[in-house]
Amino acid sequence: MKNTFRDTFDLYDWDTLEHDIYGFSEADVKNVLAKDKITLDDFKVLISPAATPFLEQMAQRSHELTKKRFGNTIQMYIPMYLSNECQNICTYCGFSMTNKIPRKTLSDAEILKEVAHIKSLGYDHILLVTGEANRTVGVSYLKHAIALVRNHFSNISIEVQPLDQEEYETLITEGLYAVLVYQETYHEATYKIHHPKGKKSNFNYRLDTPDRLGKAGIHKIGLGALFGLEDWRVDSFYTALHLKYLQKTYWKTKYSISFPRLRPHQGEVQPKVEMTDKDLVQLICAYRLLDEDVELSMSTRESETFRNHIIKLGITSISAESKTNPGGYAVEPQSLEQFEISDERSTDAIKEMIQSQGYEVVWKDWDRSYVNSF
Repeated sequence: MKNTFRDTFDLYDWDTLEHDIYGFSEADVKNVLAKDKITLDDFKVLISPAATPFLEQMAQRSHELTKKRFGNTIQMYIPMYLSNECQNICTYCGFSMTNKIPRKTLSDAEILKEVAHIKSLGYDHILLVTGEANRTVGVSYLKHAIALVRNHFSNISIEVQPLDQEEYETLITEGLYAVLVYQETYHEATYKIHHPKGKKSNFNYRLDTPDRLGKAGIHKIGLGALFGLEDWRVDSFYTALHLKYLQKTYWKTKYSISFPRLRPHQGEVQPKVEMTDKDLVQLICAYRLLDEDVELSMSTRESETFRNHIIKLGITSISAESKTNPGGYAVEPQSLEQFEISDERSTDAIKEMIQSQGYEVVWKDWDRSYVNSF
């Protein structure tokens, strides 16, 4: 594929970026915070250790910018795992092909049973998730699953194996709204260590996935890195670089950033670099200062206490009552999870928490019916 993010990616060097980020001073941070418009170079300063003493100032500014753009609203979504079949070896994932676990892919009846439970909780925005297994949960399965659930939800997103542009176009026709595809880490050598076998081992194919999505005309693309595999500060810069490239190239598309940290799972690998709660707050605020429009999402990987305190600091969407196993809501609750969640509160409890902080819960942000009105 010509003219992709790889061309921009190759202009930067990981070690040089790391040296820059860890070399900034408090004076550099003050200079950046005095600006009205934050650039990518400024973003490096805001995610540096030197910015830690300025966290309160960053948080206040992040809150103001988020309120200005999104108002007092938080979108709620829920993941629904369709399958734990996977043909990849990933050192950090419970679904990795090397883990000897029972594999399950939901049937039509099981999908609809899960949907009924999720709808009873109030959700109108669903994220369909699978392992990466083209033979079992390939495009035909995904197309059928979307067709099966599209009359029940106004907003359908997927987090599955990267696909070709034509395949994305097929799913968009069926009602697909957004695709989440995380690079995991932008450090190419580390990426290969954690993905030794399977289609996911192809670093460039995964890196180019958002380009294929943009060319296919997807409504929204979700980006992110898995924090713990490499230095979170450098990985976050590359994510921001990726975001800015995509916004310029595919300007009709919306974008979101997620912040997954390694969680316990079957066959777990220990984080190479620890990311503290304070670090994560700093990163969230830095992204908001960089971009007023990007959606920032927080999953149930994080603790109850952390999620309570992050609502006013820049987050725009949050999940609740998540199950990371296929059939986990109503079909087969005891099947193996992809990873352990931390915040296990009910949807109603999360809704009440959000409302207690003066925010309104939004169950969807787009409706397919709008397309027919233009």
